[in-house]
Amino acid sequence: MRAVLVVNPKATATTAAGRDVLAHALASEVKLDVIETDYRGHAMAAAAQAMVDGADLVVAHGGDGTVNEVVNGLLASGPSSSVPMLGIVPGGSANVFARSLGVPRDPVEATHQLLHALEDRRKRRVGLGRVEPGAPGEAPRWFTFSAGVGWDADVVAEVDRKRGKKASPALYLRVALTQYLRPAHGEPRLTVEIPGEERVSDLRLVFVSNTDPWTYLGSRPIHLNRGTGFDGGLGVFALHSLALPTVVRHLRQAISQKGETKGRKLLRRDNAPGLRITSETPVQVQCDGDLIGSRTSVEISSVMHALTVVG
Repeated sequence: MRAVLVVNPKATATTAAGRDVLAHALASEVKLDVIETDYRGHAMAAAAQAMVDGADLVVAHGGDGTVNEVVNGLLASGPSSSVPMLGIVPGGSANVFARSLGVPRDPVEATHQLLHALEDRRKRRVGLGRVEPGAPGEAPRWFTFSAGVGWDADVVAEVDRKRGKKASPALYLRVALTQYLRPAHGEPRLTVEIPGEERVSDLRLVFVSNTDPWTYLGSRPIHLNRGTGFDGGLGVFALHSLALPTVVRHLRQAISQKGETKGRKLLRRDNAPGLRITSETPVQVQCDGDLIGSRTSVEISSVMHALTVVG
């Protein structure tokens, strides 16, 4: 088996010693090439080249951004039987996709699990979300756990601007609070169209999930769409109001260990085949915490069985 290990050496939880242990362990089982990324988009390019070169497996060692780039590189030409399998050894702070798949947060434990899965030939097909191209010549953008329009994308943009600082949960919380109190682009007015349903207008934010939980706050999962998973459609969580009582109500529901998110100001679906989000003014869009730009129209699709994951 031919494998490529894509490592982001700048990821929050990666170390030189850990990378060496991972590479040595993998090299004992497969024919291995190791690539360390040194610019944005490098992991995507490396994964795309691995597919062209006929690799059987690409292992991503980094955070959610690294995993997202690898997935987009693997699926540059769309899902097919020739796309290499994906393995993940977490190296970031949140590691949402990996944790949703049951991958241990500890890189050593994750490496052991990956090796056992390869030995036992354990793998599964997972569905993914896809943001369709916004203009001719653009490529679609795949996401593994979430996409967002408006407030959370503004948070991502501001954290990205502060890239010299460690992208810790504390930084995200500070930026999220600042963007809530002083939104960079005001409060957008969004419209959502889901196939087979009437359009819903006058929304202030829209979160789209490919799995549950939506994210993690440290060790605590944040649940927006408990019925959403890798074997179904997309979760949609949209609010008509960002007034403090509404936000606090849904935040309490989201961090609860049981129960459902519900309320008069909430639009929620757990198994949507896709949706279209429109805005009169351009709004920021993010996929898996990676900013992809501003648009007035965003079309998002659920693609079943898009990728094979080891484990």
